This record gives sequence, C-alpha cells and structure tokens, in this order.
Amino acid sequence: MAKTFADLEIWQRAIKLAEDIYDLTRSFPKTEQFALIDQIKRAVTSISANIAEAFGRFHYNDKRKFLFNARGSLQETKSHLLLSAKLFKLKPTAVNPILSQIDILGIKLNNFINAIGKSQSK
Repeated sequence: MAKTFADLEIWQRAIKLAEDIYDLTRSFPKTEQFALIDQIKRAVTSISANIAEAFGRFHYNDKRKFLFNARGSLQETKSHLLLSAKLFKLKPTAVNPILSQIDILGIKLNNFINAIGKSQSK
C-alpha cells in the first residue's frame, strides 16, 4: 500500500509524462510560448497534481472527483499533443511514444479508480 502519493505508479507515470512533454515543447516555435505551450504544460501538470490531491482526500467520492479531473487533464494533454503534431509537423518518432504513455496512463488511472471503488464497497 502506498504511504504517499509519490509511491503511486500512476503519479510516477504522470510525472514522467510531464517531463517528456516539457522536453518536447522545447522544440515548439517561441511564438507559442504563451499559447499552446502554456496550455499543454498546464494540462500535463494538472494530471499529477489531481492524483496527489485525490490521495489526500478521505472519502471515496472526493478521491474519485480528483481522479476524474486527472483523467480529463490526460485527455486534454492528448488533444494538445495531437494538435501540436499537426501544426508543427512533429515527427511520429517524437509523438508516438508520448501518445503510448498517455494511453497506458489512462488505462492504469481507470484501473485505480475501479480498485478504490471496490475497496470502498467492502
């Protein structure tokens, strides 16, 4: 059992995703600094922050709300990434590994939501 949110695999994966998005956005045009770059960074950092906040909540419904927010931010990140790939003609070798991370994190996040729901009903 996790003692802190940092022990959670989903939080660790969210942090890795954020690191990779930050690395990728360094190649974006500087004119996007306060537009798409800012939006994608806000979305990706919101994922781990919501997971952490869910960990700190006592009641299942509170936890679930923040985990759903994390899931929403994950999809927002994916949307921004797909748009960026088209606008900036990013190479699939740069984008596809991140898209794969997003898909895996989405599955694991859903599994975590289901698991805490099952533990709540016991």
